[in-house]
Amino acid sequence: MDTAQIEALFTRADGTYLCARWGRAIAPVVFGVDEATLSVFKGAIEAVVTLAGHQMAETDPELGANLMVFFCEDWDELPQVPHLDQLVPDLKPLVGRLKAADANQYRIFRFDEAGAIKAAFVFLRYDDHLAAVSADTLALSQAVQTIVLWSDQAFADVAPLAMVNGATVLRPEIADVVRAAYDPVMPVVATDASHALRLAARLGGALQ
Repeated sequence: MDTAQIEALFTRADGTYLCARWGRAIAPVVFGVDEATLSVFKGAIEAVVTLAGHQMAETDPELGANLMVFFCEDWDELPQVPHLDQLVPDLKPLVGRLKAADANQYRIFRFDEAGAIKAAFVFLRYDDHLAAVSADTLALSQAVQTIVLWSDQAFADVAPLAMVNGATVLRPEIADVVRAAYDPVMPVVATDASHALRLAARLGGALQ
């Protein structure tokens, strides 16, 4: 990927540039699925975290779990989840917006004082579209979309995943960007597009 393509991955609809990575070990939990699907999700998260050179943990000392994935059949189920309104402010208005947009997924990020990701909440409404997607594909898609803060338009035209010999894999160029973003010399958060130049300079090393 060239610098312009990388810059586009982190340039939001309002024209601002923002890239952030996790500043703490990721402690995931998944609600609303069976044990088999739970294992698939945790496996996908672990694979992407390993790719990034980051760490996972059983628990987060502040939050218990800091990457929470919620499956539901209807958005109206979310306000019924105990204490979720304390974790997600304005939960009921959010549910109203999701219903009005007929959305089937939504992600919210929380950040620490340094601007690094400290928590992420993933909401998935199991509609016909998601039902047609394999658990492997859905899990890997959500894992890559929460490992860094991408632009709200990053994957509007091209998905981060690809099919190779019948298996769903992370596109190599996206994997390279993730690895570069987690290079220890890179900042945990960047708001200047020159950051994309620094990522591009590291992609060669990420391929080795």
